[in-house]
Amino acid sequence: MGRAKEIIVKVIPSKIANEFVKKNHYSGKVVPNSTLHFGCFLDEKLHGVMSYGCSMQKSSIITLVKPCLWNEMLELNRMAFDNYLPKYSESRCIAISIKLLKKNAPHIKWIISYADGCQCGDGTIYRASGFQLTGIKQNTTMLLMPNGQIMADKTLNNSNYKTIGQSAGYWKKNGAKAIEGKQLRYIYLIDKTCKITVPIIPFSKIDEMGAGMYKGEKITLASRQAIEA
Repeated sequence: MGRAKEIIVKVIPSKIANEFVKKNHYSGKVVPNSTLHFGCFLDEKLHGVMSYGCSMQKSSIITLVKPCLWNEMLELNRMAFDNYLPKYSESRCIAISIKLLKKNAPHIKWIISYADGCQCGDGTIYRASGFQLTGIKQNTTMLLMPNGQIMADKTLNNSNYKTIGQSAGYWKKNGAKAIEGKQLRYIYLIDKTCKITVPIIPFSKIDEMGAGMYKGEKITLASRQAIEA
């Protein structure tokens, strides 16, 4: 674990967290519904951010875990780290954030997060942190716009774009194309008495379905494990 044990994780203001995410997340964007931000500090400087919030798709995912009320789950919306932190830092930071949630928000029973196998990775950090893989699907939501910009369809459907008649449907008819790749869904049960209601997918399926990606490059699970060893 090395110096990863020296990392301090604590709640930080949205402004500081969002500035860091914009600078260090591959998308360069924040999720507007993120409300709880953990900063990861080493040598008294901020080197990582994990942003939690309610899901924009809560009505469609609330049944993935039972029993569960509307206020008993969170989505890990954004996770951004710079290159200063040592190996294993990300999984350690997630583990600490979960401990802090258990202590300070005991009503939270589970966490959901998504890995972007189109642009970033297939969820190595989630697997190392004890998350269960519960979904692998072809991407239909991340769109390459005619101007080269990449946008999520939910952004287009939940913002001023829709108000001015430029929803995801509009852009799909006018040159926007879904990026090639897979989206992977992960769940972590904080409350172990809860049950995941959908099949848990073995990690071997990632390669079988051609969903493997590591740091933005398509790669097999075996090759990735060799890199991480």
